[in-house]
Amino acid sequence: MARTPTTSDVFNAVAEASRRDLLDALGSGEATVGELAERLGLSQPTVSKHLGVLRAVGVVHVRVDGKHRWYRLNGPALKPIHDWVRTFERTWNTRLDRLDDLLAELQSQEKKQS
Repeated sequence: MARTPTTSDVFNAVAEASRRDLLDALGSGEATVGELAERLGLSQPTVSKHLGVLRAVGVVHVRVDGKHRWYRLNGPALKPIHDWVRTFERTWNTRLDRLDDLLAELQSQEKKQS
């Protein structure tokens, strides 16, 4: 079965750990390829390649200022991921509530035994 291209959608683009690291790094503001490479310990060509994928799906924007290209996060482009993860929120909250109830019950039993 053929792999889905990384530039087909935001899910495929952020599936690679280095690209998620780049998004984390850009979360604090604009940065150049050189700054990102230094921060993440990656080569400039590797960072450029990953930024190209992220740009292709609109997750990253670039601003040219003289010789420098400043990359920044485009948060709204991550909305499909947010919306998908949000579908699990009710399930997670229900399970965590049950875990809280169980913990409270165990603590109550422990106090009675003391």
